[in-house]
Amino acid sequence: MPSALLIAVRFHDGRYHGQGDWPPSPARLFQALVAGAARGGALAAEARAALEWLERIEGAPVIAAPFARAGSGFNNFVPNNDLDAVGDDPRQVGKIRAEKSIRPHLFDPQTPFLHAWTFEATPAETRHAERICGIADDLYQLGRGVDMAWARAEILTVDALDQRLAAHRGPVHRPSRGAGGMPLACPRKGSLASLIERHAQAGRRFETRFKARPVKANPDRKKAAGQLFSQPPKPRFRRVAYDCAPDYLLFDLEGPGAPWPHTGVVHLVERIRDEAHARLADALPDKAACIERIFVGRNATEANKAARIRIAPLPSIGHTHADHAIRRILVEVPPDCPLPAGDIEWAFSGLAPLVDEGSGEILIELAPAATRAMARRFGVAADAPSRLWHSVTPAALPAARRRIDPNRGREAVKSGSERLREEAAARAAVGQALRHAGIAAPVEVIHVRREPFAAKGARAEAFAPGTRFAKQRLWHVEIAFGDAIDGPLLVGDGRYLGLGLMAPAGPRDVVIYAIDPGTRPSADDRPAFLQAARRALMAIARDKYDTVPRLFSGHEPDGAPARSGAHEHVFLAADEEAGHLTRLYVIAPWRVDRTVPCPKESPFEAVATALQIVRAGALGVVRLRPCRPDDRTDRWLGTDTVWRLATPYALTRHMKPRERFTDALHADIARSCARLGLPVPEISLDPDAGPASVGKAVSLTFGHPVRGPILLGRGSHRGSGAFRRAS
Repeated sequence: MPSALLIAVRFHDGRYHGQGDWPPSPARLFQALVAGAARGGALAAEARAALEWLERIEGAPVIAAPFARAGSGFNNFVPNNDLDAVGDDPRQVGKIRAEKSIRPHLFDPQTPFLHAWTFEATPAETRHAERICGIADDLYQLGRGVDMAWARAEILTVDALDQRLAAHRGPVHRPSRGAGGMPLACPRKGSLASLIERHAQAGRRFETRFKARPVKANPDRKKAAGQLFSQPPKPRFRRVAYDCAPDYLLFDLEGPGAPWPHTGVVHLVERIRDEAHARLADALPDKAACIERIFVGRNATEANKAARIRIAPLPSIGHTHADHAIRRILVEVPPDCPLPAGDIEWAFSGLAPLVDEGSGEILIELAPAATRAMARRFGVAADAPSRLWHSVTPAALPAARRRIDPNRGREAVKSGSERLREEAAARAAVGQALRHAGIAAPVEVIHVRREPFAAKGARAEAFAPGTRFAKQRLWHVEIAFGDAIDGPLLVGDGRYLGLGLMAPAGPRDVVIYAIDPGTRPSADDRPAFLQAARRALMAIARDKYDTVPRLFSGHEPDGAPARSGAHEHVFLAADEEAGHLTRLYVIAPWRVDRTVPCPKESPFEAVATALQIVRAGALGVVRLRPCRPDDRTDRWLGTDTVWRLATPYALTRHMKPRERFTDALHADIARSCARLGLPVPEISLDPDAGPASVGKAVSLTFGHPVRGPILLGRGSHRGSGAFRRAS
């Protein structure tokens, strides 16, 4: 039966000076427990056994922290341990002082930090957990030496732990299942031994060594003493990604006044915000100042921005003929918001921001949404992140266009160079707006304009009347990021008023499935498995559309092979580990062939995401589980300058008589790269490579990072000629 070890840490002061992690990582807590249990340089046998048990727990702990904000930073100038650099003269210590930046996190010291490990409650495990409870009583600091603290530990049932976490007034951080999230150091097997070794080596950092001196320089002493400094080894911990996602509250606009035109987004947000603020302030008068900062931003400092809620009206999008009217309101409650999400939800539920003054009739009312489908169109809890985003409502940027005086006629017309300067300034302002919004993903391309990116959208200046934003400051924006990111995405000065709302652009282009370990085919069966996967996609397409589109069959409606010369049907690939296939990749042709335009509407996503099993004949039933694409960690996706061949390569033409295989391969790869719109690479081949060994003998080096996947050659649609990132 599983149980939980819960360690609650409280600080004497509401300040934490540790750098590089928030909340305090499990590794810091582990080091604090070791420091508290040690007596001098020794650990009792029972304490050592209990700490070794704690580091062996497979799952990372759940962490609950108080609401916090970054305090004012300052710089200290402290002397380095390098006095011999100034001749061991203490009067010269000013020459070796180094700058040290300090910026603590500020929080309520009455709210504890909780770290909870789950373990199987056998008698032996329970004895170790009880010993950890005793060790926790000896904890005296957590973080830097000035962060004095104390701890209490207890053993709970899993249900009791859930109740404690639910009652905790602060964000709860859980280990992330994906590659994203905030990395924190956690103990692992060997962490305690590395700490003991580091402590022992720290006592021997300085070693006195003697070196011979010429007799003439010092006739009375032939050797001179010197200090040799050696850095103690670093402790060994593992990095675990933690997720603490915001709370998203979605409401429908109901009543005769709905839907609301999307050009009036600022007026709608101001009405809803002011009504919800007044409602919650009346219910909680002792928190009126905090509510005003969180809702309105009045008297808020730079440190309060991360705690403010965002109200984003969601225009109806997703189809060419969608009218972009506002029918739903999304409220984002950040993890560090000092107000509970339940209180904020109460403030918005049933709210009537628009009432007829004469009759008192409620024209618009907020009701909890029945479905979250529209929120997913803006990247909220979507199946996969996106790289390309475009604005649905324009962003308010500090870079303004010059106003054209209509009375001056042709004299006021802008030249082409002036327009280019205005757009360049706007692109620079978009980069600044992304930093202000806390978006750190690398940016590849920024495009700005006044016209909308959808047929039913409105020009940027249509959102300005009656607002504090001049129409010359409003721009529609399209951004291509180097890495795929999640939504919602709001940028610019009006992001708290519904301006700068962006949506993922274009259809999904890669779908990844993890293959169930019990049904993984052998790597030698890759062609048969991919052929079965293609047949499964064709069957799904036939059920959905009564015909199989060329996108999945590779054939014309009359059954003839598609011979347009472009890659117009999906690519399939499979990754392998330890001789078995582990992942299935379904890739849209426009992701591989850079010359194929990305369509605005395509059946790719609807069909490619519907796979659950593949009946692969003699290979049996292969079960699939959807995976989240991540360009940063996936070795088939992302960007790199060096790519290495991972699957056998099939030439697109027959070899000429007396032609060397390596020459034919080199020419074929260069020709395939040119057909796909790839830059010209430097092709490295093993001179002794032949058709049987070519799978490990080819690498491509580009002059700049190129985005994957890269599949070349005659069998590229069937997983042949696939390249992996070298890094």
